[in-house]
Amino acid sequence: MRKSGIHILVFSILAAFLPPSSHSYANESDQSLQAEINQLLEEEPLLKGGLAGISIRSANTGEILYEHNGDIRMRPASNMKLLTSAVALSVLGEEYQFKTEIRIEGKRKGNILKGNLYVKGFGDPTLLREDLNQMTKHIANSGISIIEGDLIGDDSWFDDVRLSPDLIWSDEYAYYGSQISALTVSPNKDFDSGTILVEVSPGLEVGDPAQIQLSHKTNDIHIINQAVTISSDGETELTIDRKHGSNTIIVKGFLPIGAKIEKEWIAVWEPTQFALDLFKQELAKQGIKFLGTAKVGETPKDAHILTSHLSISLSELLIPFMKLSNNGHAEILVKEMGKIRKGEGSWEKGLAVLNEQLPKLGVNPNALVIRDGSGVSHVNLIPANEISNLLFHVQKEKWFPSFLKSLPVAGNSDRMIGGSLRKRMKSLNVKAKTGTITTVTSLSGYVETKKEETLIFSILLNNLLNEEKGKEIEDKIVEIIANH
Repeated sequence: MRKSGIHILVFSILAAFLPPSSHSYANESDQSLQAEINQLLEEEPLLKGGLAGISIRSANTGEILYEHNGDIRMRPASNMKLLTSAVALSVLGEEYQFKTEIRIEGKRKGNILKGNLYVKGFGDPTLLREDLNQMTKHIANSGISIIEGDLIGDDSWFDDVRLSPDLIWSDEYAYYGSQISALTVSPNKDFDSGTILVEVSPGLEVGDPAQIQLSHKTNDIHIINQAVTISSDGETELTIDRKHGSNTIIVKGFLPIGAKIEKEWIAVWEPTQFALDLFKQELAKQGIKFLGTAKVGETPKDAHILTSHLSISLSELLIPFMKLSNNGHAEILVKEMGKIRKGEGSWEKGLAVLNEQLPKLGVNPNALVIRDGSGVSHVNLIPANEISNLLFHVQKEKWFPSFLKSLPVAGNSDRMIGGSLRKRMKSLNVKAKTGTITTVTSLSGYVETKKEETLIFSILLNNLLNEEKGKEIEDKIVEIIANH
């Protein structure tokens, strides 16, 4: 049936007063919510020239209560981890554990192993030096004190592509750009796998070189110390960097006498070699000698398992992964899913698993561009409506309590509860995943309103000149939702 000219005119006038790409809803309360958010978007100067994608749903029904550019693909930053963690829980399960094996080949004669010893990694991102220590104690307790062959680190469970396809060179040295290996060690229980902690403190007198400590003493890392101690009235100016393609760490700048210790987690080049060096040191502590060389290789199928170590469960791993937004965990999970489901520990196969599983969780993969599991890529593109739909559908999964528990809790000062939201929105009941890359900030999760109704939201802000100011906008939007 054709519309008359008067109807078309009326519709045109009404459309002129509605903001572009925003939807209107009949409910008076929903219209009030829409009006408040639209006013904020229109008046916020930071968003001039930027893009905002917003989706708000009822947690009970999944009904969209408000959207602004909800179907427009946006860079999600670390909100990508919502998809990665949900699919990992679905594919691997809450109790999934990573293992590390110590295998031997050859014959034993008394305390001598006439063959090689293998350290075979299976992707454990939580492996600590103390775990290496326990495994070498098992070797010593087995009676072996001399290894006539080689010490071989085996990382063949994953492919040998260390960095995700869009990681830029300027991020390679940083802890959030660490290389992905099936055999890797973390410096502490934040589990930033494949990194080393560098601590720099001032010397005792003006002109002294700064004092540098590493979380792990290793021959694999070379330090160039160009940092100088200055008078106590000076200012700290310090850079800690790593030369591309090497494990040479350069420390430059100035530290005043009495200044606090400066800390930086630096990604190591070739984490397998680094893990192998640490294991060699632990062997020496147990009085175990090997007469061959330490190198990277593959474990023969007939090599005998001498001892092994299991990681914490996936549900436990999700806490540091999501609360602290650990990029390395995301990429390891992608490769692990590729290995388990398709026999290849690669980004290509892992992302294929991700795309296959997402429709089961309410997400249309045809609406997305996914290049990694962490969101560090500027090529990733996800509409806000797809993220909010994921957050609605996962509520029915048996593993949802683990998923929800992993989200940062606004205003909680405990790092392993509040995570990246511990200093934000202290008066609100919010559980949500943050995200930040250059020009992008994001926040998606669950908020309880004053009427004790749970609403789902996804806020993606792109093309910003100031990401930190963008977070203030996110908080304002969530406050409007909470007061809905």
